[in-house]
Formats: sequence, C-alpha cells, structure tokens
Amino acid sequence: MDPPRVITTLDDLRAAVGPLRRAGWRVGVVPTMGALHEGHLSLVHASRAECDFTVAWIFVNPSQFGPGEDYARYPRDLQADLDKLAACGVELVFAPAEGEVYGPEHDTWVEPGAVAGPLEGEHRPGHFRGVATIVLKLFNMIAPDAAYFGQKDYQQALVIRRMTADLDLPIEIRVCPIVRESDGLAMSSRNAYLSPAARRRATVLWKSLCLAKELVAGGERGAETIARRMREVILSAEDARIDYVALVDPETLQQVERVDRPTLAALAVRIENTRLIDNCILTVE
Repeated sequence: MDPPRVITTLDDLRAAVGPLRRAGWRVGVVPTMGALHEGHLSLVHASRAECDFTVAWIFVNPSQFGPGEDYARYPRDLQADLDKLAACGVELVFAPAEGEVYGPEHDTWVEPGAVAGPLEGEHRPGHFRGVATIVLKLFNMIAPDAAYFGQKDYQQALVIRRMTADLDLPIEIRVCPIVRESDGLAMSSRNAYLSPAARRRATVLWKSLCLAKELVAGGERGAETIARRMREVILSAEDARIDYVALVDPETLQQVERVDRPTLAALAVRIENTRLIDNCILTVE
C-alpha cells in the first residue's frame, strides 16, 4: 500500500481534513505517542471500519510525563510507525513537532475532575492535566467525529469521556478492548524496556487479574481478600514493586468493599524499573 501522507503543521492538517468534513465524511482520529504495536493498530482498524477517513496522531506529549519519568527515552521510530500504518491503509498521519503543539507562551491547561484523582492520579501527579490538555488540543485541531482509545488506559478514557461531556464536545469516544500477547501481557510500548527475563516475570500482572476473575467466579466477594491474593501473585516476581492493586467502581474509581456488581480490578506494577499497568472488569454471574 502507499505510505500515508505525513503532515506536521496545523495549517496543513486543517487544509487536509476541512474539505472532508464539509463533504460530510465521518472522520476518526487515533491519538498515539508512536512506538506502535497491535494494540494501537486495533484502534486504527476500528476507526477505519466505522469512519470514512482516519487520522493517526503521533506525538510524544511532554506535559503528561512527570519529573524522573521516561519522556527522553520513550521509544520513537516514526518510519516503523508509518510502515505499520500504511499496512493498515491509513492515509494521513499528523506528527507535529513540540513547538507546533505548544507555543512559546502556552499557559492554558485543562484541570480534570474527581475521576482523575485516584490510582494514576495519586502516583503520577499532573499526568491527567497533560493528557486532558493535549487531547482537547487535538480535538480542536482535527474536529473529529470519533476518537479511539484503548481500555488498557482505562482511567485515561474515563477522564476524556468526562471532559468531552462536560465541555459539550460533539465527539464520540470509542474505547476498544485490550490487546494481549499470547501469554496475556497487555501490549504496551513500554514492554520494549524489559529484558527477556523481566518480560517473562511481567506475566504476573495478567496472572493476578486471572486469579481475581477465578475468585469472583468461585463466590469470593470481599474486595480486600481478592486484592491481597492478587498482590501475592504479583510479588512472586522477585523484583516486582506495586504502586497499587485496587478494586474500584468502574465509573467513579472509588474503592469498593464487596464485588457484588461489575468492578474494575486495576493495577500498576514496576518490573525491572519499568512501570506497567493493566486492568479487567470483574463480573458477578
């Protein structure tokens, strides 16, 4: 297939997308930070199935990284990303430089509400401020009809849904299922940081979620009991360090005491100093 057209400026982006929107085309956008894997590409496939035209966004957003996080070393390989997008039939990629996104006097930020507070909000202060701001800027730049996100970043999707509703944005937020490796590890650009041995140990995240499902299926309803058993599985990996293992309400992310309705099991774990997140919905039959 032909390579996608790569646009780096806002003026060129609007010139490319504006006529499509005026013609009544449904435009989808897939926001990414590059280092694309099958999880990202599943979002592309969803957009192409549901929209007339898909724009892929590739931008490593500095404002969502905190001090000491991996902004400088975050994997970047634009040509490899373009090859993957070409194979999916994507026609347009927006890959701006930082200066095109944040002007020298940029001083306006989106402050998300309560749903951004727990979990990632506690462990990565300011992260969702950066996420909400860049997504709102992206929405204003492209004015898409639909935007595609992955369930692996469950809390991020909730923050964006809330922002979209609160600010009356006419955009459908589509959240697509987690794509996993054959051994269950959720696909993530950060998996590339892991050594082969650490990569094998990282399967404890998925194993802990599977255990939670088994416990609920077997009748266990105590959230703390389930979380304790999950932590035991994770800590069986010699270098695992837990940021959180939480059983929470899927809409508010507030902790629950009993799993007697659909509940989100969410976790963040460091393996070999690489921070990984994962989640699943626990359902009661």
